[in-house]
Amino acid sequence: MRRIIHFFMIVSFITLSQLHATPRQGGIGLLYVHSAQLLQKGYLQFYAGTQYFGKVASIGSGRAYALWNVQGFMSLNLGISSHIELAFSPIFYQDTNNNKGNILEGQANAFDDLFLSLKLGSFGAMESPFLFGGMLGVRFPTAKTHNILYEPYSAGKLEVTATGIVSYFSNTIFPDENWSIHGNLSYLYHNDVGKSLTDDPTDPVPQAISSEILFGVGLKYPAGTFDFSGEINARTFLNDPPVTAYSREYVSYLTAGVYYKPYPWVTFEMGVDLRLISEKDQSDYANTALPAPPVDFPNYPTWRGILGVKLAILPTSLFRTSEKALLEERALERNTIIEQMMEGRQDTEDAESELERIRSERQSIEEELKRLRKLLEDERNNND
Repeated sequence: MRRIIHFFMIVSFITLSQLHATPRQGGIGLLYVHSAQLLQKGYLQFYAGTQYFGKVASIGSGRAYALWNVQGFMSLNLGISSHIELAFSPIFYQDTNNNKGNILEGQANAFDDLFLSLKLGSFGAMESPFLFGGMLGVRFPTAKTHNILYEPYSAGKLEVTATGIVSYFSNTIFPDENWSIHGNLSYLYHNDVGKSLTDDPTDPVPQAISSEILFGVGLKYPAGTFDFSGEINARTFLNDPPVTAYSREYVSYLTAGVYYKPYPWVTFEMGVDLRLISEKDQSDYANTALPAPPVDFPNYPTWRGILGVKLAILPTSLFRTSEKALLEERALERNTIIEQMMEGRQDTEDAESELERIRSERQSIEEELKRLRKLLEDERNNND
């Protein structure tokens, strides 16, 4: 019965995502902040969800309406090796809100832009709680409409993002079993010189390439089948786009997230963004053809809701493997590694370093065996 319930939950989330989805990233990490830990080699993951916000806004003469902004997003992430991960992430739905100068038209991009990223990570000294990584991302302008109200700035040109990642794991043997902290610092190159942002050819266009700095830090705390996270994300321009751009100002958000993991192959996510700081709107609506938003609705939303689901596609063994079986398989793999290291130790130039690796692997096995014994004891107690 539980499997049937979870199956319908997954179908519901994916169906919703086809209409309004937007998970911000696949792979390992928080809702926004990336982790330096990568998917294992051969792992393929599908990620989909929804991000949304809305408000009752006024257009004068006592008239009001409900304004919504929703984006659709999905991601396929593949572990290429122990240090390389690839991601293919199209935005397949995006409310435009201001298409053809009419805020109320409710038009949308379907499909929107396409993102490709190469992530390098899981670098760190043996038994060190720190892992390091980096990511290079490219945004391809496949959408019909860009420079969208209530969304981060994009001019409709090919954009490049470079990100540095650092993670701290309080449990070096079981990183996912205890709290961890993750930090990201990104440089976003908009490549927008000469690109018109409105339909009026006399309006200002970028005279220099716009660029941004993005910062994020987050804490994740596991609690059994549930994980909890808190994040702070901010973005600011190094080189501002012209006044015909929406979202030209500094902004920061606080994000709270909850993750439900009923099985090793599925994770449900839910979160909410709360705006911390936003500078005064700097776009020029009076002297340009840029459509103005409602006066009581800011250029950055005060809140956003997030729903998402991560599904493991490969390896298929995750669909039929219990935690007990995973621990037994992992212990067997570690024993094999130790035997191989012992056989080759005499030929190793740095014997001391090799002995340290062996001690580390033995410690990992001991910890995993403790967990395995506890699982077996719990199983016996439940059967009594």
